[in-house]
Amino acid sequence: MAEAENNRISKFPFMFHGGDYNPDQWTHIPGTVDEDFRLFELANINELSVGIFAWSALEPEEDKFDFSYLDDIMERAEKTGKAIILATPSGAKPNWMAEKYPEIRRMRSPGQGLAPMRDEQQLRHNHCPTSPVYREKCRIINTKLAERYGKHPSLAMWHVSNEYNAGCDCDLCREAFREWLQKKYGSLQALNEAWWTGFWSHRYSSWSQIMAVDPSIPAMVVDRHRFDSGQMLNFFLAEAEPLKEITPDIPLTANMMEAFEPLDYWSWARELDVVSWDAYPPYHDRSDTATYMAPRFSMFHDLKRSLKNGKPFLLMESSPGPTNWMEINRLLRPGQHRLKSLQAVAHGSDGVCYFQIRKGRGGSEKFHGAVIDHIGNEDNRMFREVSELGADLKKLDAITGAKTPAKVGIIYDWESRWMLDASNGPSKFSKDHDRAMLAHYTPFWKMGIPVDFLNGDSDLDGYSIVIAPQLYMLREGFAERVEKLVNDGGKFIATYLTGIANETDLVFSGGLPGPLRKVLGILSEEIDYIYEDERNSLKITDNAVKGLEGSFTLANVCDVIRTETAETIGVYTKDFYAGHPALTRNRFGKGEAWYIAAASADGTLLDSL
Repeated sequence: MAEAENNRISKFPFMFHGGDYNPDQWTHIPGTVDEDFRLFELANINELSVGIFAWSALEPEEDKFDFSYLDDIMERAEKTGKAIILATPSGAKPNWMAEKYPEIRRMRSPGQGLAPMRDEQQLRHNHCPTSPVYREKCRIINTKLAERYGKHPSLAMWHVSNEYNAGCDCDLCREAFREWLQKKYGSLQALNEAWWTGFWSHRYSSWSQIMAVDPSIPAMVVDRHRFDSGQMLNFFLAEAEPLKEITPDIPLTANMMEAFEPLDYWSWARELDVVSWDAYPPYHDRSDTATYMAPRFSMFHDLKRSLKNGKPFLLMESSPGPTNWMEINRLLRPGQHRLKSLQAVAHGSDGVCYFQIRKGRGGSEKFHGAVIDHIGNEDNRMFREVSELGADLKKLDAITGAKTPAKVGIIYDWESRWMLDASNGPSKFSKDHDRAMLAHYTPFWKMGIPVDFLNGDSDLDGYSIVIAPQLYMLREGFAERVEKLVNDGGKFIATYLTGIANETDLVFSGGLPGPLRKVLGILSEEIDYIYEDERNSLKITDNAVKGLEGSFTLANVCDVIRTETAETIGVYTKDFYAGHPALTRNRFGKGEAWYIAAASADGTLLDSL
């Protein structure tokens, strides 16, 4: 268990079972907190996440602070042996602050198709990440929290803000973007070349001309994504600075959301001690994605585990019942809560936490599932299922910190995804990035084979198989790492829409798939994007490949390729390119590089490889 000890996410030697607890909303009702702590014992709750949206309670007026409710909770936690994940409150600023300092309000995010305007004080995550005023206000409150509770024995972790978003288009952020571009490119000449601004006569002759994001310049769109993600990460680092200075031994986390597109979670994970995320699988979904719900959420769990090189993550939010924000908010059927919770643990979570512990009586989430329902007692099905799960988790305390070894890697590159999405074309049906990832993940999931996710700049050493689905953008050195992998005996599998452009969205000259052409042994000549209701098919021609035979239905994308050093394993059966290669294998050194030229309509081709 030495390895497990070293990888534990906190000083507490048990699986966390708890979640968001907001007693600041209940202090006006006597006896509520007393009753809650009684129920915590019955529900096997051992962790509380507190303070997440509590700024107006902690600082009801500017520079007038009240920590009385937090003092009480920390004292109760110490007496009852509970861990506290203490949040900073920046996810929702108080009204007095928005009124006094209107410049801290976020402007409409770029790309929304709206004229820039200052957001009113609504919802949450409505602040400008560049604002010096807001950064200073966060520094003050975070410093006070760290000084007051940093040495408290119940403090397990800092929960910095909540579900960070990205994007503000105010003058401060536009100027910061221009400064970011000057640092990246050095000169307007280099920027114009990288962005290919000669198209439509968009060349910039002054940095001041760079204003709103122009969707006709995909490289600009992607750079703005990079900036927005990085600027919010810079805001996080500013928030975290006093916490790190005052409490260097307390780990920091920031809860993520699935594969949230605006934030490059690879770059974020480098700055976090613990990756955590919020999972709400709609197992009642009746859409065409319902069949894939279990592997889809397993995939997102594995992605979070992969962000810290296999270190355990924490399921920071889940619901023991329905949510309030889905189109249809059905009850979890008996046993589903246990199933989805242990699914997270099986994929690397060191606990199961909820939003939320006690259900609110008002506000937008008053109908969201909770451990303690509006009735306020233990006599209901949801509470009993939570308690039973807590008992299950106690039996798993010994595996906290355990790592999952994997020999299969799938490339999941946020920047490549941004670039493919920003491209004007080639087809909307070809750009379902998560579905493509899931199609290649699911066969391994069905067989119980662990999978790591990798960034486009990750080291590939140690993997037997690496898959690159729709890796539109190739980073510097990626092809060389692939060649080494395959030459040493590994297998590399690439798909259509891989190896198209460099890191500034300039299409590779000299033939596609660009730098991967040598290892794959093929040349892409043209790509057919077919209608959503159209189908082609692939027929296996080489029966020497064990277990691979028959025909497979294809949809959306058909890459018409020519083999160079590769051998043809399967061919198209329809259209003018019938008989052309659709599946190839190139023997390279001691290993093999495969190219899947078309999208499998039902996943059976991928199951067979």
